Amino acid sequence: MISKTYAPQEIEDKWYSYWIENKYFNSKPNPDKEPYTIVIPPPNVTGVLHMGHMLNNTIQDILIRKARMEGKEACWVPGTDHASIATEAKVVAMLKERGISKRDLSREEFLEYCWEWTHKYGGIILQQLRKLGASCDWDRTSFTMDPDLYDSVIDVFIDLYKKGDIYRGHRMVNWDPQARTTVSDEEVMTKEVNQKLVYIRYDLVGGAAGEGVVIATTRPETIMADAAICVNPNDERYQNLIGKQVNIPLINRAITVIADEYVEMEFGTGALKVTPAHDTNDYELGKKHNLAIIDLLNEDGTLSEKAQILVGEDRFVARKKIIKLLEESGNLVKSEEYKSNVGHSERTNAVIEPRISEQWFLKMSRLSEPALENVMNDTIQLIPPKFKNTYRHWMENVRDWNISRQLWWGHRIPAYYLQDGTVIVAKSKNEALHIAQHEYQLFALTEEDLTQDADVLDTWFSSWLWPISVFNGIKKPDNEEINYYYPTNDLVTAPEILFFWVARMIIAGYEYKGTYPFKNVYLTGIVRDKQGRKMSKSLGNSPDPIDLIEQYGADGIRTGMLFSSPAGNDLPYDEKLVEQGRNFCNKIWNAFRLVKGWSVDASLTTPKGSALAVNWFESKLNQTLAEVQDHFTKFRISDALNSVYKLIWDDFCAQYLEMIKPGFEHPIDAKTFEATLEFFDRLMRLAHPFMPFITEEIWQNIRERQEKESICVAEFPTVGAVDTNLLANLEILFELISAVRNLRNTKNISPKVELPLAVKSDQPELYKGLEALVRKLANVAEINFVAEQAPGMSFLIRSDEFFINLEGEIDVEAERENLQKELEYTQGFLNSVAKKLSNERFVQNANADVVEKERQKLADAEAKIVTLKEALVRLG
Repeated sequence: MISKTYAPQEIEDKWYSYWIENKYFNSKPNPDKEPYTIVIPPPNVTGVLHMGHMLNNTIQDILIRKARMEGKEACWVPGTDHASIATEAKVVAMLKERGISKRDLSREEFLEYCWEWTHKYGGIILQQLRKLGASCDWDRTSFTMDPDLYDSVIDVFIDLYKKGDIYRGHRMVNWDPQARTTVSDEEVMTKEVNQKLVYIRYDLVGGAAGEGVVIATTRPETIMADAAICVNPNDERYQNLIGKQVNIPLINRAITVIADEYVEMEFGTGALKVTPAHDTNDYELGKKHNLAIIDLLNEDGTLSEKAQILVGEDRFVARKKIIKLLEESGNLVKSEEYKSNVGHSERTNAVIEPRISEQWFLKMSRLSEPALENVMNDTIQLIPPKFKNTYRHWMENVRDWNISRQLWWGHRIPAYYLQDGTVIVAKSKNEALHIAQHEYQLFALTEEDLTQDADVLDTWFSSWLWPISVFNGIKKPDNEEINYYYPTNDLVTAPEILFFWVARMIIAGYEYKGTYPFKNVYLTGIVRDKQGRKMSKSLGNSPDPIDLIEQYGADGIRTGMLFSSPAGNDLPYDEKLVEQGRNFCNKIWNAFRLVKGWSVDASLTTPKGSALAVNWFESKLNQTLAEVQDHFTKFRISDALNSVYKLIWDDFCAQYLEMIKPGFEHPIDAKTFEATLEFFDRLMRLAHPFMPFITEEIWQNIRERQEKESICVAEFPTVGAVDTNLLANLEILFELISAVRNLRNTKNISPKVELPLAVKSDQPELYKGLEALVRKLANVAEINFVAEQAPGMSFLIRSDEFFINLEGEIDVEAERENLQKELEYTQGFLNSVAKKLSNERFVQNANADVVEKERQKLADAEAKIVTLKEALVRLG
């Protein structure tokens, strides 16, 4: 017995447990089947499900469920990313609550806390994905710090080092003072902030009072690290100062005024303070002019001893105090409000500090070539393709990748240092010792003489191997799994990590497997609120996905989010969409209850109208199936869902069921009933990838199922024959039914009243074939075919005219009065439009489409007047 209302809470856990118990999501290499593989973009172990995850994983699940139903060996690999910076931040916060400081712990002790945190919280998001219906092979769940994946990362580092692609060097890097580590360029977000632009006078050494040069800066706290003042050699204002020295205010250290065409004369005062340790451009200028590098900041962003003043103060506190000190010393000329773009850490939101640091780098020029070429030639498809330009720009301007991070949680760099600074890259300290003894002839060395690099690798240096390492393809490059599942088929991810992750996976794929890691990259949009803002916890504008699932059901959320989510375009989230998804579930449920509530009489002959309806819906279903398959080939997942929605809601529920529905308390014939159940079966299989729970529940109740049967491994419907003539004829039927019903509504005639219909047409056979359905759906008493006009109200459908005699059903005098009023109004409207079109100035000056619209109004009004006059004549 199917319940009266659809209660998703009662069925979702039941069917998910059933799927897991029967291992429908599990996959093994099967040479007799075509593989279809997706690797999940591994969420951070720190993460909980948000709206972006919901959209991304719903799309992945739709693709994998469809492939599974199509008989492919579908494998969706789940997992999580260790997320060095984010996890360390969480663990440090946890320790702080316990009164423990990271600085008081050894590396091993701190890592124990990291593992404790990971084991406790790291699996939350994967459990939440189950609530959404994600059909991952959970037995394959991977973690970027799993032993095999860890070893793979280390092996790749060693391999690239041996190839000469990894090197160590001093570079200007992005420093996150809060996390106390470097971050890549891609992990820096630029934000517009309000600052003070401070004008400072540097006094000329040996000059008169007030003589010197004025510079403008937003960073007065770094003046103590200045190495020079730079002006443009063509700037006449400063010709006499080039080569002379000025004193840095407050510390009175002399620096030289140098000249370089890099300085823009029109910007600021035309004089630039050069601080090589604290600005990327200044660093390049400093290298060119061989200037001193003075780093006055500690790792945490406080001023170091090299600052000489305000030592230990936070950089932003020092900024305010420096301005006050400059005012007191008489060196502050003025300050003004100024807006500028400032880099912030994506992970901690701390203001990024440019810093000279010795780091490990990966050369990108050679490695990136096949990754650029094979996206540009569409070997790998970006969907939508508009992202190819962004991708090309990044890859053509790629810089060496800073792969080291000053953290403890992560893959520790396999580099070991001898006491003289010699670096040995090896998988273990024992192996490094062996190299030192046998390649460097240092036989007296012991392991105690070797020190491992304290840094870990950038998180992306592990996740770039993800499509290979989850199948152990680095450690065992010729194993059965990597040979079967790689390359994977489709990747579904966000555009903001196109370079971070996608491009690097492509690089790793060509370097270590000689081919692409996936064929298609589906780039989802960003989920935004009604105001266009990105949904985030910090803004408080993002609903909790689990709460939404509890309220609307997983199927309602899945379909609701997809109703307006074309690839690569942002999704303007509105809870009404989710309500629409829930209503869709209710519509399907109620339709199934209706059908299952009918009694069946096997002795009944199939009515002509029902037989026609069955043939029509067969064609309609096949037509939509072809449409859906076409949408899938083009990754128009939202369009595919909308086609399914229209088929079920409009064509099946609103049209087909009305056509075959038996009279009140009358049975239905067996042939039509069986055809309807078969349609329901196919519709549920068609809708299953989008809404897995309700389709399984209904499919199991359509007829008796064998033990361990499930819709998720049932065959996806295939396209059959389409009778386009039949579809066209039924469209005319629906227009006719709609016109009759509209007439009833406007004249307040009850649907129970049978009306006579006369048809004037050159194709009477068409309407004779539709007669049974016209009588049933329009409640028509009789249909007469006429050669001339017939009495009653008339309307046109295509080139055919229809007449309904309403004598006795309407007040003729009142109807005549209404028609006369409408005729007078329409004639007045016609005159006003004709007057406008007779105005030559309007016709000549207005846009062509505006004039055309006015002409169409004129033609419509003329046609309506003819119809109204004819209607008045027929009333007598």
